[in-house]
Amino acid sequence: MTEKKYYPIFLNLKGTKCVIVGGGRVAERKCSALMRTGAMITVISPEITRRITQYKEKGLIRHLRRNYRSGDIKSVFIVIAATGSPETNKRIAADAISLNKLLNVVDTPSLCNFIVPSVFNRGMLTIAISTGGASPALAKEIRKEIQKIYGPEYSGYLKLFKIARSKVMKGIKSRKEREKVLKGIVSAIRKGNVIKLK
Repeated sequence: MTEKKYYPIFLNLKGTKCVIVGGGRVAERKCSALMRTGAMITVISPEITRRITQYKEKGLIRHLRRNYRSGDIKSVFIVIAATGSPETNKRIAADAISLNKLLNVVDTPSLCNFIVPSVFNRGMLTIAISTGGASPALAKEIRKEIQKIYGPEYSGYLKLFKIARSKVMKGIKSRKEREKVLKGIVSAIRKGNVIKLK
């Protein structure tokens, strides 16, 4: 069997329709992660966790209290199959693939056309680690190691980088000179030097 080769990408999901089929702990985690992107989420499941119920009560998600039906995913962008039934997940996968949807089937990379990496954030900094589905546990361990290197201070650094880059892009016409100045700013901030940005 040929190994899948994945194309790493960061998607802007604000305002896009996403469906999560399933209402357990895994579905809850998927829901929480998608909510942070501003996606419009519908959860389809007869039963849902307490936290998903809270999301529903706050109007953060839509919930259909029933089993999955063919047609539930026609107008959505992303489909996540997170039920406890392999048969149901396979049916959802077949429907999603036939409709050219972005599809993630929890714990079954062979049915997916995208997989979710192990991710952590430091403000605007997002680092994602993937093993191509071979070992999510290893991806998690590597993520923990990298988290120690890139601490909470990087949230502040990125704010400074953003302001600095905007000013440099406006103020310096030469591309070569811009790159030189930006590299210097990055180096200075990472070393803990204070830079005044007027």
